[in-house]
Amino acid sequence: MPEPSQLFAEQRRSVAAACRRLAEAGLLIGTAGNVSVRAGDRIAVTATGVVLGQVTSEQVTVVGPDGDVVAGHLRPTSEVELHLGIYRRYDAGAVVHTHSPQATALSLVLDELPCVHYQQLMLGGTTRVAPFAPFGSPELAEQVLSALGGRSAALMANHGAVVYGPTLEKAVDNALLLEWACGLYLRAACLGVPRVLDEDQQAAVIRAAMRRGYGTPRPIDDTTRSTEEKSR
Repeated sequence: MPEPSQLFAEQRRSVAAACRRLAEAGLLIGTAGNVSVRAGDRIAVTATGVVLGQVTSEQVTVVGPDGDVVAGHLRPTSEVELHLGIYRRYDAGAVVHTHSPQATALSLVLDELPCVHYQQLMLGGTTRVAPFAPFGSPELAEQVLSALGGRSAALMANHGAVVYGPTLEKAVDNALLLEWACGLYLRAACLGVPRVLDEDQQAAVIRAAMRRGYGTPRPIDDTTRSTEEKSR
């Protein structure tokens, strides 16, 4: 039987690597934020109080469905109940919570981040802002879970942001996309009132994305080859 320190080694390494990537991008600063990935009915999640830009796999704790530690020697993040709630309600594969600057700035002033760019549809469109509650509290977890309904991202009033995805890579991508969208809105709002995509425009984008396979690598076929190439 593996030593406790070796349990879920791959998942713990992947969480540590994701933290470092997010820190390099400026989304995780110091000890603020947390990242987790599902491993069957277990969750590999960052420990409380660790510097996320320097986190190692040994600083990632594994918990069961009730939050009890099954591997690791550090206490899990104070937001572990939020992570567990997202896994239970939305069947997520991974969760990322950040105090990223632009998302947090908008959480101070908006009730929702409107859909101003079609890429936000990858997060579900408009991003709701969950009302404030103290960190680590059941009230905060419930507010965020409600804000995530039909979405894969939410802002947390006067706090930060949370996203989830089917994989850890996708959850990280979603966190980066949300921060980009928040920055876009912030810059536009400095110049005027940002134009918002209405429901018809959003539906047209969704149809086009489905037709074109947007965001997915596609092999070249005869309809996309040049005349010169076809003649070779």
